[in-house]
Amino acid sequence: MPGTIRSNLQRHLDEVELDRMEARMNQSTDFEWKTPEQGASTSVLLAASPLLDGVGGRYFEDCNEAEPNRPGSRRGVATYALDPEAAARLWQVSLGMLAS
Repeated sequence: MPGTIRSNLQRHLDEVELDRMEARMNQSTDFEWKTPEQGASTSVLLAASPLLDGVGGRYFEDCNEAEPNRPGSRRGVATYALDPEAAARLWQVSLGMLAS
């Protein structure tokens, strides 16, 4: 999860949409804008660090494995993402879509 990055992608949003988005994010106590470098750091770590060789199927944010989400927070891994039955169903659906 790269987080909320201040970048040129916002150039496609008008001022009303930017204001609405920022107001919604400012309601959260764990919100902060990141630079593009900060946003890329977790992905770079996961792609390049030998400490994480063989690690997969986990959710990372801010260069660490994420804790489960706490209600009211925008951080952490969602409970449904940790459900092994849901993961198995998603895998089967994905295979079916590839076979079509």
